[in-house]
Amino acid sequence: MIESVLLFFTVIVFLLAGYPVAFTLAGVALLFAGIGLVTGNFDPGYLNALPSRLFGIMTNETLIAVPLFVFMGVTLEKAKIAEDLLETLSSLFGTYRGGLGLAVIIVGMLLAASTGIVGATVVTMGLLSLPTMLKRGYSPEISTGVIAASGTLGQIIPPSIVLVLLGDVLSSAYQQSQLQLGIYSPKTVSVGDLFAGALIPGLVLVGLYMVYVVFISITKPESMPSVEPTLKSKKTLFIDLVFVLAPPLFLMVAVLGSIIGGLATITEAAGVGAVGALFLAGIKKQLTISVLRNVSQETAKLTSMVFLILIGASIFSLVFRGYEGDELVRSYLSSVPGGVVGTIVVVMLVMFILGFVLDFIEITFVVVPIVAPVILALGVDPVWLGILIAINLQTSFLTPPFGFALFYLRGVAPEEIETKSIYKGVLPFVLIQLFMLFLIALFPELVTWLPNKIYG
Repeated sequence: MIESVLLFFTVIVFLLAGYPVAFTLAGVALLFAGIGLVTGNFDPGYLNALPSRLFGIMTNETLIAVPLFVFMGVTLEKAKIAEDLLETLSSLFGTYRGGLGLAVIIVGMLLAASTGIVGATVVTMGLLSLPTMLKRGYSPEISTGVIAASGTLGQIIPPSIVLVLLGDVLSSAYQQSQLQLGIYSPKTVSVGDLFAGALIPGLVLVGLYMVYVVFISITKPESMPSVEPTLKSKKTLFIDLVFVLAPPLFLMVAVLGSIIGGLATITEAAGVGAVGALFLAGIKKQLTISVLRNVSQETAKLTSMVFLILIGASIFSLVFRGYEGDELVRSYLSSVPGGVVGTIVVVMLVMFILGFVLDFIEITFVVVPIVAPVILALGVDPVWLGILIAINLQTSFLTPPFGFALFYLRGVAPEEIETKSIYKGVLPFVLIQLFMLFLIALFPELVTWLPNKIYG
């Protein structure tokens, strides 16, 4: 079993050295497998299962939703939906102290519900709102913190790519745990269940962000100065708001409504979203040949990255299991004091720490398949566990030194904004997310109520 521990930490070392994730996972795993075959410590039968495992990935209907949701998100980004939303909401709220920060959070929420792509949201919000916030006298810490945190809402608010990937992994883990318990007609957990379970926690998290901004505007008014009111009348602003909000709300209802209402599978709903995004881009006269080419190329790049990592993670998990790593994890988690609560606390803590150095995709594909069957076998609700993991992974985008939202924002922020200001700005939002984890642990109904109400 010591080989499995060495395998895991060798992968971590190579990732920290900057090697590509997909090739590191596959390459290090195959290297360890080769050494094991030579020394007689590894069963070649595990490698024989690799072709069928990879074929299963490429024919998985749920994963077809990934490129479709990516296509939808990139199309909406090019259609300048965010630009119109931010301009209108800034005119509506920006005159109040802290109003611009609230506008950024609302736009981040709407973009999350329309695209589900964190990188695109953070970059877009950074380019559009950061210069405006700084110009109006907002402190760099508040400005960067609000933008980065709002951009990560795409992790938890459906249709989230994270929830799609996590739903597929948890579905397999849940069936595996039930078979271990002797249940040979296992229930399933779908991406739709996770989408429904994530709605209320996502909205509560948005509310907590807004409460924090209001609190800072009261206690530190100098960090969020008010500005002169716009010349537009309230009636004109309201009309503008209706017309600007209609497109993303229409798309959100079409995608989420079709999934939660049972009218479409996750893949079919993703198709609806992709077509809807093209329709909205056409209405805004942004649907040109060059835009379509750019959208297709970005979609191909992002999708290829996800599937390459998934293939690398599959190879890693096979070799890890061949060295009895899953048994090692199971025996360790079974010995954790505190029963179910102690086990979940340890797993959440490990994921939070790994989020400092690993991307959410690696954690989803490498760590979750190892620990989830053990936890689910203890009788834990899979949807509740999935949302706990999703919010925990959301913090990985904001935690230094490798938080991807920090990288995205650093890339588009003015040079006068110091990196330490970005780090200081996101810290309160990391604490808010950890508080949200505590709330969900204390009140599981925040997650389970809506799925139970819909799916009975």
